[in-house]
Amino acid sequence: MTPPDSPQDPQKGKAGEGAVPEDAKEAKETVEAAAEQPEPKPKRTRAKKAKPEAEGQAAEETGVDKEAAEATEEKPKPKRSRAKKTEEPVAEQKPAKQSGRKRDRRPAAQPGVLVHAKARYVRTSARKARLVCDHIRGKDVAEARAILAFTPRAAAKPWLKLLESAVANAEHNHELVGEELRIAAVHADEGPTLKRFRPRAMGRATRIRKRTSHLSITLTPKEL
Repeated sequence: MTPPDSPQDPQKGKAGEGAVPEDAKEAKETVEAAAEQPEPKPKRTRAKKAKPEAEGQAAEETGVDKEAAEATEEKPKPKRSRAKKTEEPVAEQKPAKQSGRKRDRRPAAQPGVLVHAKARYVRTSARKARLVCDHIRGKDVAEARAILAFTPRAAAKPWLKLLESAVANAEHNHELVGEELRIAAVHADEGPTLKRFRPRAMGRATRIRKRTSHLSITLTPKEL
């Protein structure tokens, strides 16, 4: 009698029918798992810029190596920085104390200082005024006063008053000593003429000209 047919194991069969080895099964599972995973994105790489062909052609034509050409190029010179000069503080000099009377405290007279005085519309002709001013041109103040005081002309009085006015301007405005001044320039210019008329015989009229003048005087310190 033959034994009843026993159920066969699916992994065991005749001559390996329907049997799958374990190694093949594991390999199949790993392949399926790898297929399910997403493919990684490729990394981006910066492509190097292609050198212009002109450089290569120029190097081939001239036969000069690129490294030698770069070595021969002039390097930029570094900028020179100028150091700022430090100014040393200058010690202030105190003015020396002056002693004496009020006249001595005045500053020393400068030769370039000029003091002016003018008298306008003086009732004398410019010609008569010039005859007097020619005597005092270039004189010092004391001598000019003496000359004008003893000059027997009517124009001497306006000149004397103008001289005193110029001395007062020098003492008040420029703090100068009047006795240390001299007359640098003096002149008389013509002013407007007043027209008057005088009756004459036979019904005629004669013109009378009453002339005026502008007097000016300039003082300066004496040269020591």
